[in-house]
Amino acid sequence: MIHYSKANLSHVVQMQILVQPYVDDGTILERTADEIATNIRSYTLAFDEDTLIGFSALHIHTVKLAEIRSLIVHENFRDKGVGKELVSLGLSEGKPLGLKEVLVLTYKQAFFEKLGFVEIPKASLPEHKIWADCIKCKHFPLCNEVSLIKKY
Repeated sequence: MIHYSKANLSHVVQMQILVQPYVDDGTILERTADEIATNIRSYTLAFDEDTLIGFSALHIHTVKLAEIRSLIVHENFRDKGVGKELVSLGLSEGKPLGLKEVLVLTYKQAFFEKLGFVEIPKASLPEHKIWADCIKCKHFPLCNEVSLIKKY
């Protein structure tokens, strides 16, 4: 049975192991253990029994804007609603905080469009997002990720 919970520091190593193949192929940005630890409260995890099968983070950029990032679901659990639930939990967490919009940068445009996200030009991304995260990507500056946004 799949269940969801907020991350704690004891999950960091498991999270890094789960995401490593996608870091290696450039699908997801690498996050050091210290980066994950610093932002541990932003992560929601998905488990099948006691096995970590996915996670995502709701990262707040400004008083109005957050980002769903680091969304990963183990390949054996895809197309079972795990990713959709992780995004939904992130959106539910952001609304009472007073956020107005949630951003995603993704190669999975259709997935997020089904969840109500709408494509926006990358030029409209907050500048600090580009310099804080994108510059660390092996595809920068020739990135073919799509930026999408969902308004509350």
